[in-house]
Amino acid sequence: MRSLFSRFSRLSRSSPSSILRSPLRHPPPPHRSLEHPIRESFPGDHLKWMSVGCRRGSKFATGFTPLQPKQLGSIIDLERAKNCSPEELVSVWDDYHIGRGHIGTSMKAKLYRLLDQRSITCRHFVIPLWRGSGYTNMFIQVQMPHMLFTGLEDYKARGTQASPYFTVTHYTEYADSKDVVLIRGDVVFTSKLSDSEAKWLMETAQSFYLNDVRYKLVERFNKETHEFEFKDVLRALEMPAL
Repeated sequence: MRSLFSRFSRLSRSSPSSILRSPLRHPPPPHRSLEHPIRESFPGDHLKWMSVGCRRGSKFATGFTPLQPKQLGSIIDLERAKNCSPEELVSVWDDYHIGRGHIGTSMKAKLYRLLDQRSITCRHFVIPLWRGSGYTNMFIQVQMPHMLFTGLEDYKARGTQASPYFTVTHYTEYADSKDVVLIRGDVVFTSKLSDSEAKWLMETAQSFYLNDVRYKLVERFNKETHEFEFKDVLRALEMPAL
């Protein structure tokens, strides 16, 4: 199939708070030094779609280094957090991130392990973000414990020079002891993505990797490119094909 991206373009024209450290900076710097962006392996047809070279590496995209995230110990007091129940820890984590240009949430360790396992062979996907009377397609790159979200048109136009709009980091420090994986989302460009849109994208991406039926679309996108139909994603999200 010559170009799925051409299809996308046509369709988209459419109280234990003392465990916390000092307040987080708001917002995080959108540009950090990065010499070589990641160029993870794409299915063969994806190369034709995007004309993006690929190679394995430890970094994702120009302007951000997700494999050097803010350490959990700089956000919360790890020792005090050990004495919190899972419910207390999650509550403080969620509340602390509200209104800071960040998103705080969590998931069970079992779900994280499934997400990690499935992302090993399926590192990329596309999700439409509904806006008014149409939608913007977002390109997702997954290399756990990180996820990046970039506007598909930006990625097509700038390739590895395109900076992510939104990044997600998973913290597994309490996965074994509390069965909790803390998740932090950073909106890198607030002019391009609101907190509510970022949260929806994160939750929707999780659903495509964790729901067995939806994951088949992710597998098809990564492994059976010629059989992938973007309209199936729209149908799964109950969005109209414009």
